[in-house]
Amino acid sequence: MAWDFETDPEFQEKLDWADEFVREEVEPLDQVWSGLEFTPLDGNRRRAVDPLKAEVRRQGLWATHLGPELGGAGYGQLKLSLLNEILGRSSWAPIVFGCQAPDTGNAEIIAHYGTDEQKERYLRPLLEGELFSCYSMTEPHAGADPTMFTTRAEKDGDEWVINGWKFFSSNAGTASFLIVMVVTNPDVSPYKGMSMFLVPTDTPGVDIVRNVGLGGEPLGEGSHALIHYEDVHVPEEALLGGEGQAFAIAQTRLGGGRIHHAMRTIGMAKKAIDMMCERALSRETQGSLLAEKQFVQGYIADSYAQLTQFRLLTLYTAWSIDKHNDYRRARKDIAAVKVVMPTVLHDIAWRAMQVHGALGVSNEMPFTGMLLAANVMGLADGPTEVHKVTVARQVLRDHRPSEDLWPTEHRPKKVAAARAKLADYLEHEVGNQ
Repeated sequence: MAWDFETDPEFQEKLDWADEFVREEVEPLDQVWSGLEFTPLDGNRRRAVDPLKAEVRRQGLWATHLGPELGGAGYGQLKLSLLNEILGRSSWAPIVFGCQAPDTGNAEIIAHYGTDEQKERYLRPLLEGELFSCYSMTEPHAGADPTMFTTRAEKDGDEWVINGWKFFSSNAGTASFLIVMVVTNPDVSPYKGMSMFLVPTDTPGVDIVRNVGLGGEPLGEGSHALIHYEDVHVPEEALLGGEGQAFAIAQTRLGGGRIHHAMRTIGMAKKAIDMMCERALSRETQGSLLAEKQFVQGYIADSYAQLTQFRLLTLYTAWSIDKHNDYRRARKDIAAVKVVMPTVLHDIAWRAMQVHGALGVSNEMPFTGMLLAANVMGLADGPTEVHKVTVARQVLRDHRPSEDLWPTEHRPKKVAAARAKLADYLEHEVGNQ
């Protein structure tokens, strides 16, 4: 019976190495170059980061979710999940290990749907960490509902011409190319009339109107762009996966993005628990340590239980993706992970912040950033409410309505059925009385 919660010793050694490597070599990058993770490396940063990337490659941990033919180790989603729990502690770690969002999801769809020429031009330098990408999907008026998208691509000879607006296109400001989801046939269902294009960011007509930041960032700064595509001409070979294939591609792209976010969120939440426990054991008030206060003990116990449940669901979902090699087969569980993720991070970060008191709400600790990240996770790759609907629909498919007026478990009906089944024994019992 295959049922095991242990990691094989060989990969555990790699995880132990990664844990120490991230703590000692990578996390210092977060302190001195925060916010520059998705900026192309310059002289000083390159001298610091390139040797770290080289060491990750020597350890066989570069882009582990991709196959050897694409420069990865082919470890799959489950091992990536175990690794991402460590990388989630640091904003620079995914860059150093070649598995940063949104590039992991973008790399997967180019690997799966791209032509040889597209892989050579976009995928290989993406995997080398020499450039970044942007998934340009959301529109200002439509939010996360692709059926309302209006950005169009129309055929003009051997070219396509793109016109429209996109919003919250993450990392567009530093990306070398965009994956743009557009309407190519408005006369059919949106599920069949949308396509994706690979568009270099320096293509004439691509106008990054402004960068949008998260709460607390100054206006005009941030990494999420409002983009105007105005008469953007791209060749036929810019089409990714074929005309009308955008929804099929999006399921691969977004499914991967959702589970990868969850993996990294485990690491972030675990870091919050570690900080909470350290504070509880270090701070004394009203005659005893915080760790001896029942309220604080409740915070710690609730956080541990919440994270453990979330982690097991995430690992199970990653295992399911590997087993079926198909994100669609794990759709229900991916959606469930997406639903649970923001609440887990929010609750644990809030408790940790409370235990730190005034220091916890200051900019000298990371908790307010974690709380904002939790809100972002509730919206990224589709809002939580949409995924709750997905989970419910998928669960309901495994159930059937009652065949008559009363529920199946209605006790009078169950008693009558049981008495009918055991009638011979009941009659014998009466006869012996």
